[in-house]
Amino acid sequence: MSVLAAIAVLAILILVHELGHFIAARSQGIYANRFSLGFGPTLLKYQGSQTEYTIRAFPLGGFVGFPDDDPDSEIPPNDPNLLRNRPILDRAIVISAGVIANLIFAYFVLALQIGIVGIPQEFQYQPGVLVKPVNEQSIAYQAGIRAGDIVLSVNGQELTASKDSTLLLTKEIQTHPNQQLNLKIQRQNEEIPLKLTPTESADGKGLVGIELGPNGEAVYRRPQNPIEIFTVAADRFQQLFIGTIKGFGQLITNFQQTASQVSGPVNIVKIGAKLAADNSANLLSFAAIISINLAIINILPLPALDGGQLAFLLIEGLLGKPLPAKIQEGVMQTGLVLLLGLGIFLIFKETLQLEFVQQIFQNL
Repeated sequence: MSVLAAIAVLAILILVHELGHFIAARSQGIYANRFSLGFGPTLLKYQGSQTEYTIRAFPLGGFVGFPDDDPDSEIPPNDPNLLRNRPILDRAIVISAGVIANLIFAYFVLALQIGIVGIPQEFQYQPGVLVKPVNEQSIAYQAGIRAGDIVLSVNGQELTASKDSTLLLTKEIQTHPNQQLNLKIQRQNEEIPLKLTPTESADGKGLVGIELGPNGEAVYRRPQNPIEIFTVAADRFQQLFIGTIKGFGQLITNFQQTASQVSGPVNIVKIGAKLAADNSANLLSFAAIISINLAIINILPLPALDGGQLAFLLIEGLLGKPLPAKIQEGVMQTGLVLLLGLGIFLIFKETLQLEFVQQIFQNL
């Protein structure tokens, strides 16, 4: 059920994104003849007065179709309500509306979570440091560390019930590149000794490929009024947005060390399922974080993404005329092939890394 919940969250985020494009187009009187949630074979179809609505087999995607280049369309090519015949600003609004919709959705999801769960007041620390989701290609995973483990000590030094324990463990890892660390791990009711040797990153610090957090639980209080809910949600949204931007910045500036941490659909669903299994309210945080990531990824000036189309509009505005259609189509098609290829590669790789799949191969 937790896996289905995570997939449902991703489908909702894609639906929100495509609804942004669709509503922005229809509200301006621009024709949109197709609205699809998912890719692949059609499961359900409804023909509206102007638009065909479909749900397809694979929910991790979607699209809004415009009749501009539809050979079966009966709309005259010079109709002012075709997207391509609209001013640059109108087209920019339609193209960027999906990103805006994801950001707005993330904010309101955070507000909903605060309204349901409450506002964190303090944190009750327990001994040890909690290991958050672990990249399966990382040194930590290869050494036997798993998400949910609690690191009780490092090199014989106990990690006490304190906010400083996470910083202490992080410092030990960063200051011991290519040096063995002796850890004591608590997994459920079992204590396990492990040896971990950080690799050396480009800046000379130790790196093991895990995210650490304090062990314990937060104490929440009920919001005093709706204004406080939306104020706290705005602060939380800002933190997540800036943190995501910094993460993408690190991917660009330190690609070699951070590329292995990039996750595809399978790992994203896996992380969401783990969060949902721990606490169903975590799905709201998961939805907000992924929605912000989806928005930022789509606004990047890359072919086949919204940012790539906005880049073409910018060039058109600077030149006073659009680039030739063949050039735009070639760039977009090349980008689409590369993105689909990367997506298929990540899905295939991450599927092979799932524990039950590995067990199947071991039993063959």
